[in-house]
Amino acid sequence: MQKKPINKQVNKPVSTDAPSRALLIQTAQALGAVLTFDHPADAVLSHYFRDNRELGHRDRGFMAETIYGIVRRLRWLRRLAGERATPRQLLLAWLARGEGWPMRQFEGLVSATERDWVGEIKAATLEEGSLAERADLPDWLAERLLRTHDETALLELAHSLNRQAPLDLRVNVLKADRDKAAAALAESGYPCEAGKLSPQAIRLAGKPALQKHPLFLDGSVEVQDEGSQLLGLLVQPRRGELVVDFCAGAGGKTLQLGAMMRSTGRLYAFDVSEKRLAKLKPRMARAGLSNVHPVLIAHENDAKVKRLAGKADRVLVDAPCSGLGTLRRNPDLKWRQTPAAVDEMVLKQGAILASAARLVKPGGRLVYATCSLLAEENDGVVDAFLAAHPDFRAVSAEAVLQKQGVELATGDRLRLSPSQHDTDGFFAAVLERVADAG
Repeated sequence: MQKKPINKQVNKPVSTDAPSRALLIQTAQALGAVLTFDHPADAVLSHYFRDNRELGHRDRGFMAETIYGIVRRLRWLRRLAGERATPRQLLLAWLARGEGWPMRQFEGLVSATERDWVGEIKAATLEEGSLAERADLPDWLAERLLRTHDETALLELAHSLNRQAPLDLRVNVLKADRDKAAAALAESGYPCEAGKLSPQAIRLAGKPALQKHPLFLDGSVEVQDEGSQLLGLLVQPRRGELVVDFCAGAGGKTLQLGAMMRSTGRLYAFDVSEKRLAKLKPRMARAGLSNVHPVLIAHENDAKVKRLAGKADRVLVDAPCSGLGTLRRNPDLKWRQTPAAVDEMVLKQGAILASAARLVKPGGRLVYATCSLLAEENDGVVDAFLAAHPDFRAVSAEAVLQKQGVELATGDRLRLSPSQHDTDGFFAAVLERVADAG
């Protein structure tokens, strides 16, 4: 497998040597491109690295980790360095305060004027600031999160979102045993431990590159956040069933569902992106799955969707959403999202859920999930759906997980957050079509 040019969660550079003057210049250039927030940060960095192939692994690692650190703490840094601080100034402020560089480490890298400025930044003190400033969130997002969190909980959540996410693997139950896979990884020099929530999860220490490890190459393991794995357990697909992954994307959850079905029955992977579905096909082969059928659809009411009306045993709607539960991996999202975009997303989510519900047979299960932290994308969508669809009833997510050996006090609806569970932020509701519905 070809190694991607950039990973959002790069390791810290192996070398303790200070970066060169040229590398700081390039980092500031790349940061400036990221801070326009016209495109996802990982895409911007990938493009920059393709255009600057002379950059080595360590240099790319320094740049990516530094830029993501700055994006995470952007409000704090702008309070330190000034709202009109240049990318170069934000970089120096981050190295001085965020990374804690001593003044001697700036020698030879900055001008005398800059060195004086860095000294001022190191000595600067800040007043407490607003809640949004202390949380490193835009004002609108802090306000919306305050609807479901008190100030203490919001700050805990925000600070957890500013930490790097761990690297989790999902064991392919069709091919491997978790304990044996973990032992094999440890023997290969990859320290790891069993996940605390998902019986299919392994959590690695650090962020090692696994693309060439035998367990990855033969499809025994896939990278998947432990919280995400619980969504598959809520679907709880069985052998021989007809299952639909309604918004499959690149297919991480599709692969999990297919393995849980032991590659029997039929598993449809719907998505509106041909490019994403194309990425799924080699992953299906590697995972040893023959029951997955990728289907390109134009929209949620495509005729290909309607053909399955009333036939599906299980339907997963991992809905397109704001993605605000993934800020540990995608910190730029908090600056790129807008209230208007979220409100538009809510309308889309409702339409997708209503369309997907038509596929569920009487007695069948529908799981609605997002990686959002906002109530309007989560409970709001589900509550509106239930009010309009009396032929569906809510099922306890906690009870579904408990039957599969997962003890998690989640209540009727699954709510995961990095502050409480050390996973990405997820929401899920389990719904069932009433068996005697007319």
